[in-house]
Amino acid sequence: QVQVTESGGGLVQSGGSLRLSCTTSGRVFSTYTMAWFRQGPGKEREFVAALNWNGKDTRYADSVTGRGTISRDNVNNMVYLDLNMLKSEDTAVYYCAASRWSYFSGSFDGTKYNDYDYWGQGTQVTVSS
Repeated sequence: QVQVTESGGGLVQSGGSLRLSCTTSGRVFSTYTMAWFRQGPGKEREFVAALNWNGKDTRYADSVTGRGTISRDNVNNMVYLDLNMLKSEDTAVYYCAASRWSYFSGSFDGTKYNDYDYWGQGTQVTVSS
């Protein structure tokens, strides 16, 4: 079983920046597509960003395009989400997810909850105005 663990959440001021980190157990991290989702208060879980196994193909939600960057370090089994110009709407629990698909295709676009096989427990991000 692959374990996924997020870190880096907390209280951040509006307009500020944060970096979320995620690590997974196991030796096949470098073959997974990785993603971040979030769930705000009273909202459904939504896609934020994803990148394929080698980090060269990415997907972003409109809500974070231009403000967010997803990246990965396959040597250290880490994936990151950098989010800038934070808004109150970014307040949510952020989840890291891993998929056994390595790359995006017609069968796997990487933006849906069901695309992912392994999930972390989430890290809370609160943006104060």
